[in-house]
Amino acid sequence: MSDTRTLDPATTAFLLIGVPKEFTSDGGVLHDAVAEVMDKTSMRTNTTSPTPAGRGDDHARPGHLRSRLRRTHATPVQPRQGRRRRQRCREGHLGAQIVHDVAPANGDIFIEGKHGLNTCASTDADFIRRSKGIETATLAGLRDNHCAESTMRSAYDHGYRMITLTDCSAATSVAEHDNAISFDYPTHSHPGAAADVRAAL
Repeated sequence: MSDTRTLDPATTAFLLIGVPKEFTSDGGVLHDAVAEVMDKTSMRTNTTSPTPAGRGDDHARPGHLRSRLRRTHATPVQPRQGRRRRQRCREGHLGAQIVHDVAPANGDIFIEGKHGLNTCASTDADFIRRSKGIETATLAGLRDNHCAESTMRSAYDHGYRMITLTDCSAATSVAEHDNAISFDYPTHSHPGAAADVRAAL
């Protein structure tokens, strides 16, 4: 989209959330839930695309926000079976490791402490972004209508210009993914493709 053409590398961060191996790798307990959309969008390939544009720049380093839960609890919406499966994405579990092709590199900012859907709510992500002079956040990760959307709305409320990368995200169905891009993301962000963001930086 045209709005990405005005990106300033000095004030732009790449925020990556929710890409543990259990979701993003073959054999992961939660991989089948998002595999269809990941294949459709070529998510893993595209998610590496905007990252190198920020690396090596003294002013803007991509920030990696990792979905590593420190506690979970059962709710009527997320019963105990779902809770047990999500335990694999908690800190200390092998499945919580970030998949290797988008793992943080030297100079990347790594943010931990996420307890729920909204990464901004229980971490110092906002403080770090402000201390680096970040004004625009390009958002990628899982899932479209879950952690990604919740983080997007919160960052928007904190005053950041949000760009959601539509081919660097996935949901548990194509319908949910398409719905998020068409109806949810445009209300609080500028949806765009990774290639457009890379070209603009």
